Amino acid sequence: MKPNLSLKNIIRLIEKKELSSYELVYFYLSRIKKYNKKFNVYLTVDEKALKKAKKISGIPNEKKPILGIPFAVKDIFLTKNLRTTASSKLLDKFIPKYSATVVERLEDAGGIILGKTNLDAWCHGSSTETSDYGSTKNPWDSKRLPGGSSGGSAAAVSADLAPFSIGTETAGSIRGPAAWCGIVGLKPTYGRVSRYGIIAMGSSLDCPGPLTKTVEDSAIILNIIAGKDPYDATTSDRPKEDYLSFLKKSIKGLRIGIAENYLLPKMDKRVKDLIIKAAQDFESLGAKVDYVKTLDPNYAIGVYTVIQRSEVSSNLSRFDGIRYGNDRSFFKQEAKRRIMLGTFTLSSGYQDRYYKKAQKVRTLFINDFKKIFKNFDLLIGPTMPGPAPKIGITKGQAMFGEMADILNEPTSIAGLPGISVPCGFIDGLPIGLDIFGPQFSEGKILSAAHHYEKLNNWNKIYPNLDK
Repeated sequence: MKPNLSLKNIIRLIEKKELSSYELVYFYLSRIKKYNKKFNVYLTVDEKALKKAKKISGIPNEKKPILGIPFAVKDIFLTKNLRTTASSKLLDKFIPKYSATVVERLEDAGGIILGKTNLDAWCHGSSTETSDYGSTKNPWDSKRLPGGSSGGSAAAVSADLAPFSIGTETAGSIRGPAAWCGIVGLKPTYGRVSRYGIIAMGSSLDCPGPLTKTVEDSAIILNIIAGKDPYDATTSDRPKEDYLSFLKKSIKGLRIGIAENYLLPKMDKRVKDLIIKAAQDFESLGAKVDYVKTLDPNYAIGVYTVIQRSEVSSNLSRFDGIRYGNDRSFFKQEAKRRIMLGTFTLSSGYQDRYYKKAQKVRTLFINDFKKIFKNFDLLIGPTMPGPAPKIGITKGQAMFGEMADILNEPTSIAGLPGISVPCGFIDGLPIGLDIFGPQFSEGKILSAAHHYEKLNNWNKIYPNLDK
């Protein structure tokens, strides 16, 4: 089969019986065997994947829309009888007894797990460099970062080591890696997709979502994984929509705002130019585009840091080595640093000064976005301040992740959906356009992203893995 096929094209080939599940899984396993050592994408490969593919009969249908199609899973999702580490040696030999809801839904839809992908340990980072198993490399340049924490999941799709993957975002962990790896990354509304069976980092922030080659592929996967889950009380009762249907809708008359404060003063002018060009493209598609001022994203750094560290302190307390995993001495520096800061901000005498104040500013962001979205349907801006930096840049930079994710943190603390799509290249490295909107506006976001993608075809440019 040809490399770099989209999920939609794979489905069509299977429907025409021009491609079998066995051939498909064998193709990806062969590429994993060839390139995984170089890029360090997979921590665990499911040895049963090929056997499962061999048993598949039939073609994708309404009940099993991805029948026989393999996918990659960020190693923060529990997978029954398949090692789950959170990229920490503390869980090096942990085998879960059940799977996360997202994983179950994908398998129920006919999907086959290829393996588990690398991440920043416990999702603590934006580079994948804090992984206990070594950093993942960017497929566009093996000397550069893929982003994080879902760096392995993004690299898997970019390097064509999986047709799609699943990641999680707390503040840029899907969209950031998608931008740096030149693919599509969708962060749904908080509560749109179940968190059950995900090793929690920030419980009020974590959002599972797809990383794909095209916007249409993201819509296909969101149709499968979205919806109420009785095992997760934070999932919304709001009925899920047919997200594929939105791709057919025109964006003529759509009100799109360029988030002026997201065009940071020190940002590379070439990044700003790509965003302005994207805005012009939306105008050519019939959208109404204008600049709008938002609450300064710099304020989100402190809010996110305090809230996320506080929730980390609570969530990691369960890893005591008594019921499963190794003891707490296996926590590395980044985890210890976050636990200590989170415990401090929640401690007596400091909770009002830090944690409660952060929650108040979080509400200011929520209200600011509500006000803006009375006049605009969607907002756009850069996903990341620049292209992927070189490996090693995070050394001695305790706040690298927070600074790198500055443009994603406001929407994350407000629980809003967003999607990163490729919008051009700088020095041969991909740049991402972030399109975001009010809660549960995934349909509009996907529609706008889809029409922009069709106009430009940035997603049809692929990295050379052999250079």
